[in-house]
Amino acid sequence: MQFFKKILKKADDSSFEKQLKNVLGIKSGNSLLYRTALSHRSVKETADENNERLEYLGDAVLSAIVADYLFKRYPYKGEGFLTEMRSKMVNRQQLNDIALKMGLRKLTFYNKFDNALKGSQIFGNTLEALVGAVYLDKGYNKTHNWVLRHIVIPHMFVDDLEQVDINLKNKLIGWANKNGKTLIFELAEERMEGSRRLFTMHAMLDGELLAQGKGYNKKDASQVAAQVAVEKLGIQ
Repeated sequence: MQFFKKILKKADDSSFEKQLKNVLGIKSGNSLLYRTALSHRSVKETADENNERLEYLGDAVLSAIVADYLFKRYPYKGEGFLTEMRSKMVNRQQLNDIALKMGLRKLTFYNKFDNALKGSQIFGNTLEALVGAVYLDKGYNKTHNWVLRHIVIPHMFVDDLEQVDINLKNKLIGWANKNGKTLIFELAEERMEGSRRLFTMHAMLDGELLAQGKGYNKKDASQVAAQVAVEKLGIQ
């Protein structure tokens, strides 16, 4: 029996390695590390088994790599511009969209029957955890190259992002004032997600729910709600 278990485990590891290679272009040096990065706390509760610690690490590594990329790409731009561009590139909604385009939905281990997760941004969080795993497995230089090759260049269209007004909340407020509408942003929910607080903000138009956004601070959550609202209303 033990012999057959070993054979099945080896086959499972081989299949997992193949998926990592196909979706992420990564040849793992530590299969368990990547499984942890892909495990949401809805299926793995303890801190050493789920991806929340790796998400924390990956968030910092990704931010540093993007900051370095922007610093070198824009040698004559000031701190304000660089900070704004980094925010556009690594905000929650952007990372979640990129993760879905990369195919992380089919690799992530999470409770597919939990309706609360359907509108969440767990795949963006998983992408950050994967960055943390690559960093621990390959070191900074290889992680830097992998992030540029698989995340920044194919998915973060910097020239287009330059033209995006990051403060969509102000744009939405301006539209509401111009059209005689009453717009307010209100806190709908605040709860712990792992070791961090997750905020849900509602954009209310004339007393009716227009859009909602989630983020790890109220400002980011409001911006996500504003982005959804602007797209919903077709505001240019």
